Amino acid sequence: MTTTDSIFKEASTLSPSEKAQLIDRLISSLDKSDKEIDELWAKEVEDRIDAYDQGKIKTISIEEVLHKYR
Repeated sequence: MTTTDSIFKEASTLSPSEKAQLIDRLISSLDKSDKEIDELWAKEVEDRIDAYDQGKIKTISIEEVLHKYR
């Protein structure tokens, strides 16, 4: 039996509430911040703001976006 199988077998005995808590903790453990990716996104945001301020890009309203996908 693999470690994963063993953990699953033990987790299967938990109450629904305990299973939900375990699932939440497992999912949260996957959502770790990556400093390099965070820095790249921050640069992208700044670049987009600069492009908007310089008139290189424009915004569109939420109504236009929703209309496109209706």
